[in-house]
Amino acid sequence: REVTSNEKEFITNSLRGNLRTDGRRALEIRNIKITFGESYGTSEVMLGQTRIYVVVTSEIVEPFPDRPTEGFFLFNTEYSAISNPLLLESGISRQSLLDGTEISRIIEKSLRDSGAIDTEALCIKSGESVWSIRVDIHILDDFGNLIDCASIATITSLLHFRKPEVLYIGGELQVDKEGIRDPVPLSIHHIPVCITFGFLDEGALVLIDPSIVEEQVMDGGLTYTMNVHKELCGLQKGGGVAIEPRIIMDCARTAFSKIGELTKIIQKALDDDLRKRRAKEMTDSIDVEVRGFEGNVTKPIIASK
Repeated sequence: REVTSNEKEFITNSLRGNLRTDGRRALEIRNIKITFGESYGTSEVMLGQTRIYVVVTSEIVEPFPDRPTEGFFLFNTEYSAISNPLLLESGISRQSLLDGTEISRIIEKSLRDSGAIDTEALCIKSGESVWSIRVDIHILDDFGNLIDCASIATITSLLHFRKPEVLYIGGELQVDKEGIRDPVPLSIHHIPVCITFGFLDEGALVLIDPSIVEEQVMDGGLTYTMNVHKELCGLQKGGGVAIEPRIIMDCARTAFSKIGELTKIIQKALDDDLRKRRAKEMTDSIDVEVRGFEGNVTKPIIASK
């Protein structure tokens, strides 16, 4: 449903007291939960109730003639109209606020312009074959701040993804689809993450990680793309509200203080998943050896008296 003027006034007055309708403080980020699928490169990220599922896939293609050693990164966002029941009931078009194309553009810009992804590392043979990496971002539940959630999910899936080993045998390209060799991770130079701030009361009030209700009453927003090295990789402004330089710098310092925590959450989720996969591989290997041993053991022959 659409936010009424009374609700907007309540949200604004609460924020003046450093309180928000979901119980958070003004500069408090919602809880983050990261889970992985069975295949490499699939992850589901929840930022509060906002939920995004990302799938990374790969294929071998021919490069552009003018860039024979560069592969491709393709980003696509699927925004379903049923991702937020509140918007369906109210009839508000979320697409008019932030469509899938805009999300893909911001995510791609944050990764490509910051130098986080390396297209030349995707080259197999110059002028003949390169890897094309496709990133599909599926918005399952939209409860605010899609850009930050999509940013976390995308970089997590790219770090999690593994492409199969390739070899040239007898002059022919052979892809190890059987998994005989360990798959190869992508070349990711650093971990850029988006952090979004919202502004109310003509820019006088600032909050971080806006919810879906807060987004409907905001006068504007500002998205920083940063990494753990405290490098500013990108800046995206939305809305027409004027923001004072002092507030921009204050938000940047706040973002710098949050980026380390977000990076640790991503890295911990990746490390935990890697340990689980290695433990499972070890267990499966032991089971195969035991079955093989049992098959080689012959039953003793008991002579009849």
